[in-house]
Amino acid sequence: MKSAFLILAAAIPLAAQVSYDRIRQADSEPGNWLTYSGGYNAQRYSRLDQINATNVRRLHAAWVYQIKATDAFETTPLVVDGIMYLSEPGGSVTALDTVTGRPMWKYTRTLPDNVRGCCGQVNRGVAILGEMVYVGTFDAHLIALDIKSGIVRWDSEVADPKLGHSITGAPLAIKDKIVVGMAGGEYGVRGFVDAYDAKTGQRAWRFWTVPAPGEPGSETWTGDSLKNGAATTWVTGAYDPEQNLVLWGTGNPGPDWNGDVRGGDNLYSDSLVALDGDTGKLKWYFQFTPHDVHDWDATEVPVLADVVVRGERRKAVLFGNRNAFYYVLDRTNGKFLAGRPYAEQTWASGLDNSGRPIVLPNTSPTEEGTKLFPNLGGGTNWFSPSFSPQTNLFYLSAHDVGGIYYKGEAEYRPGAGGGFGPIPGVEPSAVGIPT
Repeated sequence: MKSAFLILAAAIPLAAQVSYDRIRQADSEPGNWLTYSGGYNAQRYSRLDQINATNVRRLHAAWVYQIKATDAFETTPLVVDGIMYLSEPGGSVTALDTVTGRPMWKYTRTLPDNVRGCCGQVNRGVAILGEMVYVGTFDAHLIALDIKSGIVRWDSEVADPKLGHSITGAPLAIKDKIVVGMAGGEYGVRGFVDAYDAKTGQRAWRFWTVPAPGEPGSETWTGDSLKNGAATTWVTGAYDPEQNLVLWGTGNPGPDWNGDVRGGDNLYSDSLVALDGDTGKLKWYFQFTPHDVHDWDATEVPVLADVVVRGERRKAVLFGNRNAFYYVLDRTNGKFLAGRPYAEQTWASGLDNSGRPIVLPNTSPTEEGTKLFPNLGGGTNWFSPSFSPQTNLFYLSAHDVGGIYYKGEAEYRPGAGGGFGPIPGVEPSAVGIPT
């Protein structure tokens, strides 16, 4: 039996360590995919060119791996030295031989019965650092797995799932820490971004995306609405190693479609926050949609690139927002550089010189219903954009879809705060465009 195992082990790829330096230099390994967006800059650009327009028709299935779940499948697998690390709904993880599709190990996450979540038990991926694979689970735990066996090395509860917290995004490994966001904005939670010690699972820092009373930004909420102001962080951000900056998008304020009880801009909802990677301290922020009443999360993936803006080369953040506007920001200080609509929108006449939207009248939800573009899904959503240094173009999936927004009661409980419906007789359209 022992010799049979050794023969088998010799026939399959060996799991290799993934150091912080390897991830920093991910562009030099185009045959691997070392982090959620391919590299820390989140460009999702690959230099591989063996498959092209002349031969793509000859592609065929080499193998198929079937997951044993019926939930939506939204993961980005990581590939390291011939092994694919794949998260599955709920937070299970499988390691596959990329040549044969054969499972090498599997970690199965069994969820408690009382887990709450708005949009299915999706999971968008894992992180790898050193000899461990990290995954967030739908019951709001962060798990470290041995990269060779899938054995649990540590298990940290990020937040209480009974209160509506969950994790659906992929963690991000930086230096000696694992950064992770959370979901649950529909359940009256208060959003945050966490970092954990990669070796021990101890929490290193937490940044609250809704400030506590008396903290900077708390004046942008009326009453005690900031206690459960949402602004969740359910999609993976980016990282700038040169500045040691974690850049992470935040979700809508709550209640979603009725802002009566939360007057003000509601910081730091619908924002991009730039955090010190060592301490989690806020370095700068940019708010895309102040006092959002349409559920237009800013949890889209920020893309980092050095580009020429108005004749000057800038260290920039490129951001296709759910509100149907595209933004270019200076990533050293968060200043607005440029912006424009990329999909049909009828809620703003444009952006002012600071990037703040110029909101049109009669665009808020009403009891009778307000027709507006974009719809609840936004001009785009969680699906990742990309940037090509070859074409100097930013690419995203854009949706020209409108809807009707209804205003309802503002008491914050699951499902409260309004509603949404389609425009009768209008066919939605969706296209992928460079912008």
